[in-house]
Amino acid sequence: MSTTTIEIDNAAYTGSISVHTGLFIDNKWVDPVEPDTADVVNPATGKKIAAISVGSKKDVDIAVKAAQKAYKTSWGHKTPGRERGKLLLRLADLLERDIDAFAALESLNAGKPFSIAKTQDMPGTIAHIRYYGGWADKVHGKTIESSEVKLAYTRHEPYGVVGQIIPWNFPMLMLAWKVGPALATGNTIVMKVSEMTPLSALKFCELVVEAGFPPGVFNLVNGYGTTVGQAISEHMHITKVAFTGSTLVGRKILEASAKTNLKVVTLELGGKSPTVIFDDCNLDQTLKWTTHAMFANMGQSCIAGTRIFIQEGIYDEFIQKFTAIVKGLGQATGDPFDSNTQHGPQVSQTQFDRIMGYIASGKESGATVHIGGERHGTEGYFIQPTIFTDVTPDMKIVREEIFGPVAAVMKFKTEEEVIEAANATDYGLSAYVFSENVGRAIRVAHAFESGSTFVNSGQLVEAGMPFGGYKSSGVGREHGEYALATYTQVKAVHVNIGLLI
Repeated sequence: MSTTTIEIDNAAYTGSISVHTGLFIDNKWVDPVEPDTADVVNPATGKKIAAISVGSKKDVDIAVKAAQKAYKTSWGHKTPGRERGKLLLRLADLLERDIDAFAALESLNAGKPFSIAKTQDMPGTIAHIRYYGGWADKVHGKTIESSEVKLAYTRHEPYGVVGQIIPWNFPMLMLAWKVGPALATGNTIVMKVSEMTPLSALKFCELVVEAGFPPGVFNLVNGYGTTVGQAISEHMHITKVAFTGSTLVGRKILEASAKTNLKVVTLELGGKSPTVIFDDCNLDQTLKWTTHAMFANMGQSCIAGTRIFIQEGIYDEFIQKFTAIVKGLGQATGDPFDSNTQHGPQVSQTQFDRIMGYIASGKESGATVHIGGERHGTEGYFIQPTIFTDVTPDMKIVREEIFGPVAAVMKFKTEEEVIEAANATDYGLSAYVFSENVGRAIRVAHAFESGSTFVNSGQLVEAGMPFGGYKSSGVGREHGEYALATYTQVKAVHVNIGLLI
């Protein structure tokens, strides 16, 4: 099985990183049954980094068999929770040891500024793996009082083989969100990562072996959604699927489950999150947090605060200062490995074209490009951080998820008015509110129809707090103790200890 050696030489990171480019099944690197490859591109340059093998339904079948065998012989209840926890903690330690290399791969392959990948994405990844390492021996049922002649108790049992499909916007973070609770609870995994950003996940497989996980516990099949993703969704021996991605694909996965074996499905889908800014906010802090909520990861975040509602009393001042900050962000757009870069490229040509299409739609529908709205530079997939004003609720840029650095700004008068406007969306993943009035902030936070609400902050997601959406933004929860419930099924055991008939 081939590997590729990636040479990186700049002020942020210098070194060679060797990455296997095949499929990872049963702790081995294998070629796909039907040979095929996909090019991996550096979004900052548009140039090819490597070619990876891509699998098919046949490879998913092989991976599922390996995962089934591991579940029955060397994982699940065959490995006590304390031992599963030790392996997860060891895996976290190995990721911490190699944090620079993983941050470099995230930067090179996904376009993230290296400084952010190293100080935010990778520490978050490590924290999630470590968090669930601590949970592995604490998943248990209850003894339920019945009568003196009966013992009644519950067991929280793993599903067995679970399928996991993750996106390209946070490759390692999304991997950790899925792997942590699944392995802590004793499941085995067949995972598909995005064909656009597979490099860090492929490197992760090496650490799975080094940490000492038994063969077949974690399997990675590169491929496309229409082949590998569909095969995972329809497979009769996968009993649970976890997916992060678009609402459109999420619906297809639910349909596949309904048509096959009624596998349990958790979905973390799209968002069109409101940011509500009251005139009694701490303006300087609000400006910083609003920028973070909107433009973090180049707007490629499902919880980006893309609909910004500003109370009329501070609207003009906020817009003036917000414009200056976003202008500075535009000036800090460039090479992800430059220490001064705060804003990198979009992940692909497809995403670039999609976002520019939304910008064109905003212009055509009568919205005003207050700042940005154009390509940045001549190489790679860079888009200027963009603010639209003079928008109306019926515009596509207000209704649809753009998944790029494009904000729509609106003015409001009253609390009641803005709550109604904020909730006027099919999505319900996240929301943001800024106010120094504690009562108002909490009241509005409770009124939002969203799975998460951030008060006076940006995207501060953490391992111990549940994450998921209302409405078309998803089903189920990730993170925290809540995620454990999505990877276990409850069995009731009734033991007769004295009743005679």
